[in-house]
Amino acid sequence: MPKYADLRTKIHDIYEKKTSISEESSKEAILACIDLLDRGEIRVASKESGIWKTHSWIKEAILLYFQIMPMQKMEAGVLSFFDKIPLKNWSGEEGVRVVPHAVVRKGAFVNQGVICMPSYINIGAFVDSGTMVDTWVTVGSCAQIGKNVHLSGGVGIGGVLEPLQAGPVIVEDHAFIGSRCILVEGALIEEGAVLGAGVTITGTTRVIDVTKEDEVVYRGRVPKYSVVIPGNSIKEFPSGDYAIPSALIIGTRDEKTDRKVSLNAVLREI
Repeated sequence: MPKYADLRTKIHDIYEKKTSISEESSKEAILACIDLLDRGEIRVASKESGIWKTHSWIKEAILLYFQIMPMQKMEAGVLSFFDKIPLKNWSGEEGVRVVPHAVVRKGAFVNQGVICMPSYINIGAFVDSGTMVDTWVTVGSCAQIGKNVHLSGGVGIGGVLEPLQAGPVIVEDHAFIGSRCILVEGALIEEGAVLGAGVTITGTTRVIDVTKEDEVVYRGRVPKYSVVIPGNSIKEFPSGDYAIPSALIIGTRDEKTDRKVSLNAVLREI
């Protein structure tokens, strides 16, 4: 992000204590970074030449933001909260459908055409246009969710702020994440993939393609357009052989799959 090179240097100097966080210019730089995140003008990770890159200086800004923000009472109608990070306020001009009680923290970006059912989106997250964030979904800090994704009911997307160099969970465009799936530790779900209910993917989960004569194993990554279900692998331990949770690629996405995972058009109307 060459456009923000000066801001990046300023944030890094504050984080490394080369510049005092108590200086007014330091606070202004931190708040400017959070505002840019909130508007989607910068993001914690971006795809460059086909490879996802994590921008650790933006994570530094988020951690610094926690330091400079005071605890304060926040009110939403009859509800009250006590926290450091304010919630997004919606005017209706954003083009986002936000159902009570969907909660989005400041510093998270939610693009036009997103539907937020009762759910929670944490600071640093990026949710792109046309995505459905279904009931009781959690999108953790810094998670990157692509266009036209469906996060089904109860999906848990893990967050990551530290270590700074750790990649966030990434779900690319047009993916379908089935009910109660868990994605953590920098899991990468590539474009158009379909995860059946209850699949768990961590950074080290064995994702096994069982459609060929010989298995093909991926670690923490689901390839494009794969259809995945929960599975197990047998691992030897000193005390015996035990089943370890894995994920099985049982095919690739086709028109029949698309019909099963498509959203009713009326849900996308604002």
